[in-house]
Amino acid sequence: MITLHKPLAFFDLETTGVTVGADRIVEISILKLLPDGSKQVLTRRVNPEIPIPAGASKVHGIYDQDVAHEPTFRQLAPEIAAFIGNADLAGYNSNKFDVPMLVDEFLRVEISFDMKGRRLVDVQNIFHKMEQRTLAAAYKFYCNKDIVNAHSAEADILATYEVLMAQLERYEQLAKDVEGLHQFSSLTQNVDLAGRIVYNEKKEEVFNFGKHKGRPVKDVFEKEPSYYDWMLKGDFPLETKQVLTALRLRALSSK
Repeated sequence: MITLHKPLAFFDLETTGVTVGADRIVEISILKLLPDGSKQVLTRRVNPEIPIPAGASKVHGIYDQDVAHEPTFRQLAPEIAAFIGNADLAGYNSNKFDVPMLVDEFLRVEISFDMKGRRLVDVQNIFHKMEQRTLAAAYKFYCNKDIVNAHSAEADILATYEVLMAQLERYEQLAKDVEGLHQFSSLTQNVDLAGRIVYNEKKEEVFNFGKHKGRPVKDVFEKEPSYYDWMLKGDFPLETKQVLTALRLRALSSK
């Protein structure tokens, strides 16, 4: 079993697409594992206030008419934030997508959701380091089960929880506490949650995409200050823009 000093919230999102900053949540499911071993589950459908593309609906089975009368994320955000509380976060591919998407939605509706001190456990990263397969294959491999209702948020997150418990039992070398799992399941040293900016080997903040990939943010700001304005106006996550602004202000104050 896993050693917990505070709750660990497994969560999964179904969305209108995969672009953080432009797409929206249509369903969220959270399984909160408490230190005493008990569990609490919260699942909510969300009106994204934008059309759901047909391609996305084919994946998760949620169509515009299914969420037309559901509450918006702005209406649900206080309940979701309160349910998660100070819990650490876990999910499948969560470090790359679900966490940045959730934080961006909270920022968009101006609800405080502090990430400081939260450990992140990405079950997919553990799986890929150990076996390199998909969630369905992970569930079959570790639990010898097939996922029923795959791509529904609750079915996926229940499977993710079971996979992590099976991983902990299977791999003796795997840490049994959230701090250790956080370290093991982290693939990159992100500066922002979406990984648009990362630390290089010198611990410098560098861009992790586009024409300036690998270049220090400070150098880009000095030689091409318009790049900062371009990013602020683009469809980047709000949290990424906050980080970018903080780096920009730090660069200006150091002159």
